[in-house]
Amino acid sequence: MSGLPRWSAGRLARPAGGLPRWLVRRLAGALLVLFGAATLAFASLELIPGDPARAVVGSAPATPEVLAAIRADLGLDRSLPERYFAYLGRLLHGDLGQSYQLQQPVGRIIGEQLAPTAQLALAAGVLAVAAAVLVATATAGRWPVLRILSQGLELVAVSTPTFWLGLVLLTVFSFGLHWFPVAGGTGTAGLVLPAVTLALPIAGELTQVLRRSTEEALTQPFVLTARARGVREGVVRLRHVLRHALVPLVTMTGWTLGSLLGGAVVVETVFARPGLGRVTLAAVTGRDFPVVTAVVLLSAVVFVVLNTAVDLLYRVIDPRLEAR
Repeated sequence: MSGLPRWSAGRLARPAGGLPRWLVRRLAGALLVLFGAATLAFASLELIPGDPARAVVGSAPATPEVLAAIRADLGLDRSLPERYFAYLGRLLHGDLGQSYQLQQPVGRIIGEQLAPTAQLALAAGVLAVAAAVLVATATAGRWPVLRILSQGLELVAVSTPTFWLGLVLLTVFSFGLHWFPVAGGTGTAGLVLPAVTLALPIAGELTQVLRRSTEEALTQPFVLTARARGVREGVVRLRHVLRHALVPLVTMTGWTLGSLLGGAVVVETVFARPGLGRVTLAAVTGRDFPVVTAVVLLSAVVFVVLNTAVDLLYRVIDPRLEAR
């Protein structure tokens, strides 16, 4: 066993048929993350001033007796520990409750609004990663003028507020050139500007990370060997260098894609798109506790899934990590 490579010995040491150690740790961590997210959502909404019973009646007048009856129906007349454990019990049984404002099951609300947000997040993520790979690979270690120009544009993209970027794109391409719908558009035409708005800041961050790791990989001996063998520069960068530079990009991509929901709140509001962003904003302002809790848990699940996918990609990029 001592003569085997480290990663091979670790693989043989793993019990036959058992789960990899990293996956067991990841699953345990996922449970803790979900528990923490659920508890944090409960505590945060309890601290927000306001009466959830008022959210149920809306703008309609209500007597104190009616409000008391609504609080009793929602369980708000019980003590804080009782509400907390009852809340955890419902979550364990898959019961997300009913929206205070919309008077519909929360699962149905999330299901109806999830598709537009997922479509927006996926389009923005693909655009951001593709732009980062293209720009970083093309400018790393060469063309100083183009590299400096690219870095300036990346800094502008990262530092520009998302809502302002969306308004600029609307002014130029919708109001000015009339290429895309002003608001609420459906199909590909209605998706382009929101996806670009959400993707540009992410692309700026990813490009900076990937360019730095690409320039480090370009100094490695295997690059000199490949060039000495007559391999074209484009092949060297895309086939040899890019794989060694991918780990920081994968790490950053997992984090940024997990945070897309927060950006979607702003983008969906600016472009009047349906989706979880606008639902979340309305639920927070109206203290619609079940909807907010469901969105927080969904965000936690997305982060857990993306982090697990990042771990898997690490092991595809570098098989030596299999033993860890």
